[in-house]
Amino acid sequence: MQKNINIKNRRARFDYEILDTYTAGIVLGGTEIKSLRLGKASISQSFCEFNDKGELFVVNMQIDEYSHASHFNHAPKAVRKLLLNKRELKKLQKEVAATGLTIVPLKVFINDRGLAKMNIGLAKGKKLYDKRETIKSRDSKRNLDRIKKSFNN
Repeated sequence: MQKNINIKNRRARFDYEILDTYTAGIVLGGTEIKSLRLGKASISQSFCEFNDKGELFVVNMQIDEYSHASHFNHAPKAVRKLLLNKRELKKLQKEVAATGLTIVPLKVFINDRGLAKMNIGLAKGKKLYDKRETIKSRDSKRNLDRIKKSFNN
């Protein structure tokens, strides 16, 4: 079993401009947390949405089935509830409804007490030209670092 679980959504920062981040707990069953502790999860295609009661859920989060479980195993792509303060939930729901922002999972990790947590971000979608600008700035930074390294040696 791995000591520190750190499952990231690498695509989120490329596709979205992250405006604000929150840390939320995840409601998981027995075999889900065991599989997550083995690092068998993916959040690359997932997103968050509210239900009619005002609760926040993560959709399309893939947690592979636990290999040592019997027929009581969990569904890999089940909808999972996220736990936040009421104040944070109301603020997020207001932002999503009013301005059309999206809530995107950024990272899943196990904290020091052994609880599964998820960093979520209030995000605004990038346009195609913004993505091109991101690629361009990343390439120029890489070239500049390469030149600095060769100059120092």
